[in-house]
Amino acid sequence: MSANTIRKKEAKEFSDRWKDKGYEKGESQKFWCDLLEHVFGIKNYVEIISFENRVKLNKTSFIDAYIKPTHVLIEQKSICIDLNKRILQSDGTMLTPYEQAKRYNNELKYSEKARWIVLCNFKEFHIYDMEKMDNKPEIILLSDLPKEYHRLQPLVKNDVSTIIKKEEQVSIDAGKIVGLLYDKIGAQYIDKNSLESQKALNKLCVCLVFCLYAEDAGIFGNKNMFHDYMENFPASVFHWGLKKLFKVLDTRPEDREEYKYDNDLIAFPYVNGGLFSGDIEIPLINDEIRSLILQKASEDFDWSGISPTIFGAVFESTLNPETRRAGGMHYTSIENIHKVIDPLFLDDLKAEFAAINATAVAKTKREKAIAFQNKLAGLTFFDPACGSGNFLTETYIWLRRLENEAIRIIGNKRLTSGNKRLVGGRFMGGMTNPIKVSINQFYGIEINDFACAVAQTALWIAEAQMLQETNDIVGFDLDPLPLKKYTNIHEGNALRMDWNEVIPASDLNYIMGNPPFSGARIMSGGQKEDLRFVFGERWKNLGNMDYVTGWYKKSQAMMLENTAIRAALVSTNSVTQGEQVANLWKPLMESGIHIDFAWRTFIWNSEAAQKAHVHCVIIGFSACLSKTKRKIFEDGNIYEVSNINAYLIGDANVFVESRSKPLCDVPEICIGNQPIDNGNYLFDDEEKDEFVRKEPASEKYFRRWYGSDEFINRRPRWCLWLGDVGDVNPVELLKLPECMKRVNAVREFRRARTRKGTVKLADHPTRFQVENMPKMNYLLIPRVSSEKRCYIPIGFMNPDTLCSDAVHLVPNATLYHFGVLTSSVHNVWNRVIGGRLKSDCRYSKDIVYNNFPWPAVSARQREKIEQTAQAILDARKKYSEASFADMYGNMVLFPELLQAHRANDAAVMEAYGFD
Repeated sequence: MSANTIRKKEAKEFSDRWKDKGYEKGESQKFWCDLLEHVFGIKNYVEIISFENRVKLNKTSFIDAYIKPTHVLIEQKSICIDLNKRILQSDGTMLTPYEQAKRYNNELKYSEKARWIVLCNFKEFHIYDMEKMDNKPEIILLSDLPKEYHRLQPLVKNDVSTIIKKEEQVSIDAGKIVGLLYDKIGAQYIDKNSLESQKALNKLCVCLVFCLYAEDAGIFGNKNMFHDYMENFPASVFHWGLKKLFKVLDTRPEDREEYKYDNDLIAFPYVNGGLFSGDIEIPLINDEIRSLILQKASEDFDWSGISPTIFGAVFESTLNPETRRAGGMHYTSIENIHKVIDPLFLDDLKAEFAAINATAVAKTKREKAIAFQNKLAGLTFFDPACGSGNFLTETYIWLRRLENEAIRIIGNKRLTSGNKRLVGGRFMGGMTNPIKVSINQFYGIEINDFACAVAQTALWIAEAQMLQETNDIVGFDLDPLPLKKYTNIHEGNALRMDWNEVIPASDLNYIMGNPPFSGARIMSGGQKEDLRFVFGERWKNLGNMDYVTGWYKKSQAMMLENTAIRAALVSTNSVTQGEQVANLWKPLMESGIHIDFAWRTFIWNSEAAQKAHVHCVIIGFSACLSKTKRKIFEDGNIYEVSNINAYLIGDANVFVESRSKPLCDVPEICIGNQPIDNGNYLFDDEEKDEFVRKEPASEKYFRRWYGSDEFINRRPRWCLWLGDVGDVNPVELLKLPECMKRVNAVREFRRARTRKGTVKLADHPTRFQVENMPKMNYLLIPRVSSEKRCYIPIGFMNPDTLCSDAVHLVPNATLYHFGVLTSSVHNVWNRVIGGRLKSDCRYSKDIVYNNFPWPAVSARQREKIEQTAQAILDARKKYSEASFADMYGNMVLFPELLQAHRANDAAVMEAYGFD
């Protein structure tokens, strides 16, 4: 018995069991558990559905049921309740079950909001898709469940991925096919690595993809039209057949004189748009490639279901991985695109349409819909790092969806006017094209020519898809061909180009995008020159700023020309941490720029074949006055605040700038040692033992060596320290051949460097470039520590140990200093203003330590902090076999340590006067 037959049988039995039954309070849970277990075969249903979840309204209320994996909110009623009628609520309001469920949904965290709302009264299901513009539910009767159970599958974890994500999976599969075509055809070019061949290959792939999509989507007219024509050509002349086809697609019908006797060829429509223009170099096609095009790419695959937004990204992922890394490109999921465009403009547009749709007077409603459509058609969008165009494409799709809903309202009137008639809510007769939103409202800059072509193609495909939705509304077919000429995607370096030449600031509404993520320390020489070109030589600390900051500066320049422009950019979280905050944001904000909304740090994933996992922020900013509260998004929550500062905190604009000396009267901090030795002086236990076995006299020159990792994990390495003049006799050193091998290796390594200071240091091969070796006990602070730890593990070291520059040292530090620095007060300070490595906390001396405001303490308060600090050290001694990673990663397992830290926190907060 097939799975489908089993499901139908179970659905019939379920329908019979529950016929004429159903009491909300007593049988809801049984009903839904029965449905999940028997109709959909989910044996572990208790793990995915929960009942009576609390939600706080004016009083505590309860959601009847919630299916967590698929975000389904269920409002269950008794069998006697009409799901369309208003019901008196406990607070005196009258709400329909759907309005009641929406009220619950509005109170959920962002990450828990419903994808689907389901109303049920045991005899019918009303399913609302919360991503659709209209509020019309899909209705399934219990009696029809045996033949329609599949319509409930989006509610089920095991099936939802194949339904909700079908478009995404089709797009990714399409990208894999393009990758095969790209590799196989690319290998056929005579000089496959030349720039000319690469450009030809890119162009050819774009043309093939459009043909494959056009035949499946009906754009060419007949299904399989491309396949059936190209099947006439064997591999030896397949390239010639493609050339003929591309030429015809680029030729107006009235100019096709030479093809008039080739009926199969002349049947193809004129495409235009510049897609097939020019002489495209096509290499010889072998039997394998011919089969790949005609069978795998055409016969076996349906291109009509691709998402142009996602497909643009996976299409672009066929580029060489090294090219992607060099450009800092990362590909963007639809979910992440909406984190940018929703708060930037789409939420407001949706709310505006919802208000129009709720207008009771039909004439007024229609007038507002016409004005709304005109507004949509007048908006302009610019992505100055557009890549494959996914931000532009997704924005276009949603503007057209909104426009289609406006068209539905505009056309929903019975009238006759000349030869233009609207009958029964559908456009009829000689009605002209009602579409006003155009891809020509969308502008982009992209440095890679292939990505430019992909972006244009993605927008053309999106245009064709949305046109079909309009056709369903207006009742007649609008032809997507010929394509509109589209030249708004400009190839070039966005930081070197004048954006006003792409779109004048006076005509622009929104800037958005995901610029390259290259950090200050990994930028190429050309990228550094780009930043100097944008900022000028006098910009403070330009060498410590990330590549993405150039897009902020260029956006600011546009905004100062037109203060109505609003922007939102994706960035690595480093632009809101450490010294970049003051370097970038202080001048921007002083010029009038402010932050409108922000997503605090989250992991940026993509739909591309090689996913990028980057810790990002999204910052929406402008120079225009905002009528609404500013919003911070974090961990599924939305916080409304009156101001967002450059640290993405809802507070006043403050900037912590780099300082060379501490703000208060405390010991100075320094970095550890920098050997510049190519690892010749550093050993693990096994390497050190082997070295000493060969040369026993060397043992006295070994010192314990700590970096952040060694300290936190309590696994020190060893350093062969030969630099102390008083301790190392040159005559004695010459008698140690193994040591001399290391000295000579260091000298040669330094001589081979290009930096003059390192070459000069070769004359002193036993010394380090930076030497910090306190003669007394000192405090060690790791430069990087996991964000998951409540406290950065720090501790005292004795002068016999050496430290690398992966840690900071505080000589002359006392118990009091240790107590304050290890407190939650200092840890919060570091988390807010310090830098990050990915999401891990990065400690700095000039930003974090030197700017830290120490408390003015009384003798009693100092003594109390010293006592609590000592208690922390004592608690650590009890677990001497555990590493700091163990202790501070699982503090609940070390109660004495946790209690000691809490007492220390209380003492430090008291010293500050905190509650």
